[in-house]
Amino acid sequence: HRFDYSFSGLKTAVARYVERRERDHEPISVPDVSASFQEAVADVLTAKAVDAAQHFGVGHLVLGGGVAANSRLRTLMAERAAAAGIELRRPRPGLCTDNGAMIAVLGAQVIEAGRPPSSLTISADSGMPVERVLA
Repeated sequence: HRFDYSFSGLKTAVARYVERRERDHEPISVPDVSASFQEAVADVLTAKAVDAAQHFGVGHLVLGGGVAANSRLRTLMAERAAAAGIELRRPRPGLCTDNGAMIAVLGAQVIEAGRPPSSLTISADSGMPVERVLA
């Protein structure tokens, strides 16, 4: 699916790069490798989020979770959302240290939609689809 993403290939490429440089006794610029990795991840996340919003006709995005504290991701998402005419909501970085703000936003949307709360027997599952929570 065009909105899916995985960073396992990128992580492997970085690991192989570092291993090769170490094997050949060549210097490794940790700041350069880190910045390049960060830029690649921010590029994919923002491009796919904006693409999905446009595809589904969504006029706003919420940047949440721990990754939302990353300043480069925040900047790039703001730039791309604005360029696409999409309203971006993002909590202060201090509220992004865990996923609490992201879950609170989802809870507020569930309440606003008039949905009943999930069953108390629902189990914690980090991979659970939102549709199941809303069922």
